[in-house]
Amino acid sequence: MNQMFTLTAAEKVLEIATGWIGTPYRHQGSTKGVGCDCLGLVRGIWRELYGCEPEEPGPYAADWAERSGAERLAHAALRHFGPAIPLGEATTGDLILFRWRPEHPAKHAGILAPGGRFIHAYEQTGVIASPLVPSWARRIACVHRFPNL
Repeated sequence: MNQMFTLTAAEKVLEIATGWIGTPYRHQGSTKGVGCDCLGLVRGIWRELYGCEPEEPGPYAADWAERSGAERLAHAALRHFGPAIPLGEATTGDLILFRWRPEHPAKHAGILAPGGRFIHAYEQTGVIASPLVPSWARRIACVHRFPNL
């Protein structure tokens, strides 16, 4: 007898994100198995969850955050995910945004995974699960939860 069950949004996010591991790094890409950057990973997960993206990011240079100084990534997360949640409430499947320096805008994104890890598209290696070591953890700018399915 088959048992039916429904995955929570967080479980589905983690399942989808895990499926992207091994995708090569491609600036502005968002196609599983072909190439993506960190934003493209989040965009691809969003499409698999909800069917379409809420907005197109438009073209962006690799140094977009440094040149503009605007919190484009954090503001987009606020628009589409809702208010940030306290870091202490972060759980598997949450979106985490990173900033390289306290005075700089958030520039990198990943998905919190079990075992103190996160899944992200890293320029040197593609989509990987990395340990959330102190050098990464201290750069967390905010955490957002994916909306319910």
